[in-house]
Amino acid sequence: METQMSNVKYDEEFIVNSRGVKLFTCRWVPTSSEPKALIFLCHGYGMECSISMRGCASRLVKAGYEVHGIDCEGHGKSSGLQGLISNFDDLVDDLSEHFTNISERRENRNKMRIIMGESMGGAMVLRLHRKKPEFWDGAVLIAPMCKIADDVRPSPLVIKILIALARIIPTWKLTPTPDIIDIAFRDPQVVKEVSLPFIVLHGEDDKVTDPSVSKTLYESAQSSDKTFKLYPGMWHSLSYGELPENLDTVFSDMVNWLDNRFAARNAQLEEQQKFANDNSVLEIK
Repeated sequence: METQMSNVKYDEEFIVNSRGVKLFTCRWVPTSSEPKALIFLCHGYGMECSISMRGCASRLVKAGYEVHGIDCEGHGKSSGLQGLISNFDDLVDDLSEHFTNISERRENRNKMRIIMGESMGGAMVLRLHRKKPEFWDGAVLIAPMCKIADDVRPSPLVIKILIALARIIPTWKLTPTPDIIDIAFRDPQVVKEVSLPFIVLHGEDDKVTDPSVSKTLYESAQSSDKTFKLYPGMWHSLSYGELPENLDTVFSDMVNWLDNRFAARNAQLEEQQKFANDNSVLEIK
């Protein structure tokens, strides 16, 4: 289905993954100019790109970026038991395949590729980067779930009970699966392997994911181009759950970061073109 809005084309379609699961996908494309870059959205647990991240996508497309989203299995409009994640890596593989297919289309091959994730989606971004370290040109991490905040982290006993319940009643949406617990609690070391340009944004009063871990990500990552933004008085859902003035602040920082990378990429391409032209002139002489 395709919809034409003011200077924006929105369309959606269902695809089928390698496991035969039908997944909902959507995209927002600016129509008034060539897209600056491709941005791929990774949503949080129990959320979806089609609804909860629509506001985020709308702001980004108005800033000149082409935005693609996909509802993970068991989320949003995609098939699967709601909230059930049997294997986290299966979801990451679905995202990787879909995003790679889009990136390799002829019209997209020379465009920057940015992955953006919020909460659990931030963990997905780190996994996507780990799968293809050289493929992505940058990442935007919003309150990434590298570790759940200690204030809301269950005790070891409760975690064992939840894991047992997840095995007995895997379709109970309120029961986190062992895989999610593993991702949230036991995989913080992947931050040291992060090498791509990134910005991480976190609310100082976040009670779901731990802001101090985002700071550790910033300090520990190998990346030479990295930015950390901590927002006093803000909570977990920075892209849609804050006051309008707070959302404006967050998206201003986000778009400025994206625009600066786009400008740097353009300058690099222009320099390469100039070098190629100069060599051509020398060969003619």
